[in-house]
Amino acid sequence: MASPKPLPRPAFRSPVYDGLGVTLGPTGGTLRVWSEGASAVELVLVDATDLDWIIGSLPLTPVGGDVWEVTTPELRPGAHYALRVDGPTGARNTFNKETLLLDPYARGLAPVRIGEWRSVVVDTSYDWAGVAHPETPMDRTVIYEAHLKGLTKRHPGVPPALHGTYAGLGHPAAIEHLQTLGVTAVELLPIHAFETEPRLLHHGLTNYWGYNTLNFFSPHGAYATAEAIAAGPDAVLREVKDMVRSLHAAGIEVILDVVYNHTSELDLGAPRSSLRGIDNAGYYRQHEDGAYIDVTGCGNSVNTSTDAAARLIVDSLRYWVQEVQIDGFRFDLAATLGRDARHEFTPDHPLLRQIIADPQLAGRKMIAEPWDVGMGGWQTGNFGAGWSEWNDRYRDRVRNFWLSDVDYSRRAGTPPAGVGGLATRLAGSSNTFDERRGPLAGINFVTAHDGFTLRDLVSYDVKHNMGNGEQNRDGTDTNRSFNHGAEGPTDNPQILATRRKAMRNILGTLLLSAGVPMITAGDEMGRTQRGNNNAYCHDSPLTWVNWHLAPWQEDLLAHARTLIRLRHENPAIRPRRFAHDTQIVPNASVIDWYDENGETMSHDRWTSAEHRTLQYAARSTPEHEEPNAILLIVHGNERAIEVTLPRIEGVARYTSLWSSVPERPADEAPSFAPGDTVILPGTALHLFRMEG
Repeated sequence: MASPKPLPRPAFRSPVYDGLGVTLGPTGGTLRVWSEGASAVELVLVDATDLDWIIGSLPLTPVGGDVWEVTTPELRPGAHYALRVDGPTGARNTFNKETLLLDPYARGLAPVRIGEWRSVVVDTSYDWAGVAHPETPMDRTVIYEAHLKGLTKRHPGVPPALHGTYAGLGHPAAIEHLQTLGVTAVELLPIHAFETEPRLLHHGLTNYWGYNTLNFFSPHGAYATAEAIAAGPDAVLREVKDMVRSLHAAGIEVILDVVYNHTSELDLGAPRSSLRGIDNAGYYRQHEDGAYIDVTGCGNSVNTSTDAAARLIVDSLRYWVQEVQIDGFRFDLAATLGRDARHEFTPDHPLLRQIIADPQLAGRKMIAEPWDVGMGGWQTGNFGAGWSEWNDRYRDRVRNFWLSDVDYSRRAGTPPAGVGGLATRLAGSSNTFDERRGPLAGINFVTAHDGFTLRDLVSYDVKHNMGNGEQNRDGTDTNRSFNHGAEGPTDNPQILATRRKAMRNILGTLLLSAGVPMITAGDEMGRTQRGNNNAYCHDSPLTWVNWHLAPWQEDLLAHARTLIRLRHENPAIRPRRFAHDTQIVPNASVIDWYDENGETMSHDRWTSAEHRTLQYAARSTPEHEEPNAILLIVHGNERAIEVTLPRIEGVARYTSLWSSVPERPADEAPSFAPGDTVILPGTALHLFRMEG
């Protein structure tokens, strides 16, 4: 096959955009700022202890390409500064020569008061002590999505001074949990510097999740220890790097959830803190009358069809990879980044292509949240080669099969759908991702930070968001959840047992499916948010991981550890490619499907809503591992069933590896012969290794 043609160099890669922000040299620093519409740009130097005290100012000179520049010995590590930008009035402009603005490329920030900050020149030097990226292949990746503060805020093994901090996540006690669980990457909710919206402050709430970015280069200072905060932005950045180095030394990658689709400047009329005052028309999507085109639902949308905005994003990614050694990114509302000058999504958008092709970002994991709230915003499966995507179709199918379908069956006496749709998701979602991209294009998940936790998914029929201050109007109403007979807390032992098995079924499906699994922090231990499915505004025990576990939670954790270990040990579960009907494909899994009688699935059984049991037999075709074959029985009906293990050529026995039926994983591994029967109670999974 001919080599693909190299991508044309996008305009935003032009050298004119090189070196934006502050670059330090032997005699001081050079500040470069882009603004197409400005008539004047000024550097304002402020006192490091009184951030309202201006100690000097210098004009920037236009140097071509709408870039303004100044070099001064005053720009050195520790210097605190701001920008003032003047320009013409007009519908799309919001210049104000009196406003003190943040440098979009600032590596450090200092808070002045609520809603106001100063840029800080930071010493970025650091000794990585030879610790490098773990470079975990995608087929071996298991992602753990976590809130940096919430994960360790109440961890009993982390010293109190480190609770909820970068240093807390880098502490051996926190890392031990990740290692014993078996995950290979921690995906952190936003740690770019962010602000809380005025509306939340008015209600006494906070932006806990962090999807309200203030600056794309500076780490969020509030997540640092008190000692680092007191020492300044240099110390905060070092603490972030210490955390990354410690995780890397343990073999754990760090993926950042990044919000480049909008900023904390919110709607027009809200305070200008940076981009709006530097060049509103160049950075935000607008109509000709200046009204924002909001495809994010957050007040503004960054206009990635302009070269300056696209370059800002690429430069930010490069910084976090090169300077902080980040292993990958999950792009919030990534469809926004792929919208062109007409505000329409295209998978060939120069920014999306450059992120994958950029040599400074080579080898990093790029994960899209493949939608936004604008027209044509749902784009699951439509991102190009090199991208992985959150697979919401997987989430919905798995929830339907184990929860809402079972609820429907109880009410109507018959299930609404059979097992065929789930089978496609188990095998890697080939109906969503094409053969060229393969199953690893899909990031499989059933829960995430946004929505019910796993425990709440099996405990509530409806959301309970009154504490968010929006009269329960916020958060999705389509949860595909099932409370199993009681809404929320209950003492009914049968309901509680059924809920626990439902959690095991969902975890088992997630961790035994082709694709890349993502677990939400705390789900492995049955964390609850008491039915709140949009807890973005609660920085409290409601959202922090509770490490004091009841016996049933210890049992669930043991199941999660067992499932992740089995995923690592059995390559048939984690193919890199889709199999082909007529030829052997390396690193694929050859799949056969059988019914509960051990017979090949017929068309009627694939399509019948009544048929909710199958046997999924997968044989690996590995290039670098030993051959492997597994059989997974899936039973999605609440009636018990007797399953006959299939007679497959070359298979002499089936060794039991895991079942969702027992409260705790079994210690023994009994073997069965082809033709033997296995009795499953209602709704269950059972995994075997097929051996010759």
